[in-house]
Amino acid sequence: MGFLSSIFTWQHFINLLDIAVVWYAIYKLMMLLRGTKAVQLFKGVLVIIVIKLISWYLGLRTVSWITDQIINWGIIAIIVIFQPEIRRGLEHLGRGSLFFNNKKKQNEAQEKMIQALDKAIQYMSKRRIGALMTIEMNTGLEDYIETGIPLDADVSGELLINIFIPNTPLHDGAVIIKNNRIAVAAAYLPLSESNLIPKELGTRHRAAVGISEVTDALTIVISEETGAVTITKNNELIRNLTRQDYLKLLHNELVPAEEKKQKNVFVRFFSKMKARKANRNSHAAGHTAHKRGRKH
Repeated sequence: MGFLSSIFTWQHFINLLDIAVVWYAIYKLMMLLRGTKAVQLFKGVLVIIVIKLISWYLGLRTVSWITDQIINWGIIAIIVIFQPEIRRGLEHLGRGSLFFNNKKKQNEAQEKMIQALDKAIQYMSKRRIGALMTIEMNTGLEDYIETGIPLDADVSGELLINIFIPNTPLHDGAVIIKNNRIAVAAAYLPLSESNLIPKELGTRHRAAVGISEVTDALTIVISEETGAVTITKNNELIRNLTRQDYLKLLHNELVPAEEKKQKNVFVRFFSKMKARKANRNSHAAGHTAHKRGRKH
């Protein structure tokens, strides 16, 4: 007991809490930087620190002095270089979304986005208006967002339709959706060089496959030749989707698993209740018919 009491002390608990908070802050910082060019810059900072440690251990005074100067002046440089990420992090912190995620609002936004996508897909597919829409998932798309024209607009069916109307300034290229908002339009995506892509498919389909080869983004393509709907993700190309097919796919990919599990629990619960009620009714009806038969 004395040994256990010496381990589980208030000071040890505070130390563990301190370590957990630091690691959680580092994890959130990594999630914030993921998919941006700041990741490569951060790797460069780590390389400089490693060089400093090696030069200190081996006694390389000149190299150590140079790395000291870089580190001393690098603090100011880091603030300048990481200014967009620092600003974004402070904005998230101000909204309370950096440490606490409002899942209900997020699910509502995703459902609203799916409805907007469905409206745009139905309109453009019937009229054979070519479209290319990419939705950011876990891997960041900052390098491709920089190639487009910034919009930062709510996702709506009307806006997506207007963007892809032929002979308009934004109809060429891809729309990139990030955090349930249209980040940019007319963005350039990498073209796939795969020989497995059917010859009849054009540049939009090659761009959709290309972005799926290097990221986990979900991309929707509408063919201007046939109006067919295609979705690519993780280097897979799913063609000629019906409305029911693509809506099911979008819900599976965009609605969080926890939300779907909760819905499945409720569906199973109400299904069981209905089944029990139906069995009771049928049993009651059979019992009544049996009584009537005995009377006759």
